[in-house]
Formats: sequence, C-alpha cells, structure tokens
Amino acid sequence: MRFLCLIHLNEQEMAALPHAMMNDLNVRHLALNDNLRASGNLVEASALESSETAVRLQLRGDRKSVVDGPFAETKELVAGFYLIDARDMQEAIGIASRFPSAPYGTVEIWPTRQLEVDGGPA
Repeated sequence: MRFLCLIHLNEQEMAALPHAMMNDLNVRHLALNDNLRASGNLVEASALESSETAVRLQLRGDRKSVVDGPFAETKELVAGFYLIDARDMQEAIGIASRFPSAPYGTVEIWPTRQLEVDGGPA
C-alpha cells in the first residue's frame, strides 16, 4: 500500500537554522532515503523550493486563476514529501517518525488510492 507523507515546516524557523544544522538535517534525510530505498519502502522523496516559487491554480469553467504562493495566511508550508510503500498505516507512521525534519513540524500521512472507472481500476 502506498502512502504520501507531506512534511509541513515553518519556513521562517527553518531559514533561521544555522547552516551546520540545516546541512546535518539534509545529510540525515539523504541517509534515510538510502535506508528506505534498501528496505523497499521508498517510492519517491523530494524537498520543495521555497513558498516564493510556488503558485496555486484554480480552474472554474473557462476561467483559470493562478495566484502566487502555496496557500493563504499560514506560516507552515509543505516543505517536502515522501511517497512510500508500507503494509498499513501503522508501518507508515513508523517510517514517518524516522523523518529527520519531523521534530521541526508536522507530517501528514495520506493513504493513496487507485482511480476507478466504471467500478474498476483505471
């Protein structure tokens, strides 16, 4: 079963970390990636650029709206993600609890699902 783990962090707090701490955090994430890849749990992982580079897209009928920033009025943002394979939610929680940046923010864990068309997998 696949789970999407979204890492939410406060961008200002993370930017204030000393370079050595941020470097260590990144090194630990890369080591975890290697460990999860070796165990067969890692599908994909990536850090995201700062909120200044993101946009939100809304389509309403023929109208397309593109707005700067990932969301309105919040200090936390999605800073990165892991797409993992796990037996169940308990194993996914165990894996996410090993994310080096988890103590700095929140990790959302979402089970993924197959899209269905006419009652069967697409």
